Amino acid sequence: MFTSSQTTKSITPPVSSWTVGNHTVRRIDEVVLPARTGPWLLPGATTDLVSRTPWLSPEFADEQGVLRLASHSFAVEVDGMRVLVDTGIGNGKQRANPAWHNLNSDYEARLRAAGFAPESVDLVVLTHLHADHVGWNTRAEGDAWVPNFPNARYLTSRTEWDYWAGVDMEEARRQMFRDSVHPVREAGLFDLIDVADEGTDVAPGIRLLPTPGHTPGQVAVELSSRGETALVTGDSIHHPVQMAHPELCSCVDVAPELAARTRNQVLGSLAGTSTLLLGSHFPPPTAGHVLREDGGYRLVPAPSGATSICGRSGSEHPGRAAHRVAPNPCG
Repeated sequence: MFTSSQTTKSITPPVSSWTVGNHTVRRIDEVVLPARTGPWLLPGATTDLVSRTPWLSPEFADEQGVLRLASHSFAVEVDGMRVLVDTGIGNGKQRANPAWHNLNSDYEARLRAAGFAPESVDLVVLTHLHADHVGWNTRAEGDAWVPNFPNARYLTSRTEWDYWAGVDMEEARRQMFRDSVHPVREAGLFDLIDVADEGTDVAPGIRLLPTPGHTPGQVAVELSSRGETALVTGDSIHHPVQMAHPELCSCVDVAPELAARTRNQVLGSLAGTSTLLLGSHFPPPTAGHVLREDGGYRLVPAPSGATSICGRSGSEHPGRAAHRVAPNPCG
């Protein structure tokens, strides 16, 4: 245990935050993903199907049934530790996906403004080793890529590492490992965690839970403090439409049937409880509670507070303080 080549526009000025017991969770925005992402990522989520799920609009889908998705990290304050869950796409990385290629976002400025200067981060948890979750692991220094969080331990599951180490990766994925994973490992900052079926604690109030399917060693991150709980999904749930239709799988799931079973298990365990779900690609409002509905599930959004990054206060829900995990929304 550990005690695209274009400059992108910001998503929103404030940093949204939630309180889970003594933990404070902040969403660090990177970019809004382009509208074409939804049909590519979740081809089964047709505009007709999305339009027949009215609670998705307007936050999670537009009026035409086009999905909204985003890239962000979660920065967590845990008993004096600064913990980052996933590190997004990164700047200046050569990527096959045009939306991720040679990105130039203000992510690091947002991270610093939220009180998480890279040198102050203690722990980086990688839910899995995909390009949009590891990019800010490193930064360019001359012609080299060096760890962006030089005082942190980076960790992922041993199962995840072993899978990618044993497959014949295409060149684009090898490039991602070269610029965003191997430099961290070569610096001696990379740790592999044996994640038990019931989960494994990696810091006080932080537990990794196995959520295989999207990748073999993917984990969700459970945050707990003073009887309150939240769960960072990783890519076990890419978008809330998969809550209404858990059978919908991503085009990049390694094992789609297992991914669907895992998603059902995760949602079933959260339904009707006070656990806050935090979606790794959910656009604002990003977080909420899970209810059963019409043979599937739905997300009841949870309000967020905000920390100003411009010397002025602001929030998606003006006048509300940082969200504290609420009692069971079913009553």
